[in-house]
Amino acid sequence: MKEPRTKTRNELLPGTLEMLILKTLSIEPMHGYGIAQHIQMLSADVLTIEEGSLYPALQRMLVKGWVSAEWSTSANNRRARVYTLTTAGRKQLGVEASRFAEMASAIMRVMKTT
Repeated sequence: MKEPRTKTRNELLPGTLEMLILKTLSIEPMHGYGIAQHIQMLSADVLTIEEGSLYPALQRMLVKGWVSAEWSTSANNRRARVYTLTTAGRKQLGVEASRFAEMASAIMRVMKTT
């Protein structure tokens, strides 16, 4: 029998991880760990992006041409892949943000019913 979870995990809605990554990279190029830390910090620790979700998402975004990547040396002198938002990625961020706003608005309409 499964034990009940003692800690609640806040899970992202499908499709929002890519939007959050694109938004983060619209500020400046970052390595994967920096992206995860930025999202966690700005969400006041509500959103935690696990490596098992982050790096596959970044790989998909590379294939789609939304981000580019270059190997670099991090501040602590480690080799790190730095991701940069492309023009296609900036356009996709607009699409994703619009879809999210529409979805959030629809959810709020349902939640406000009596």
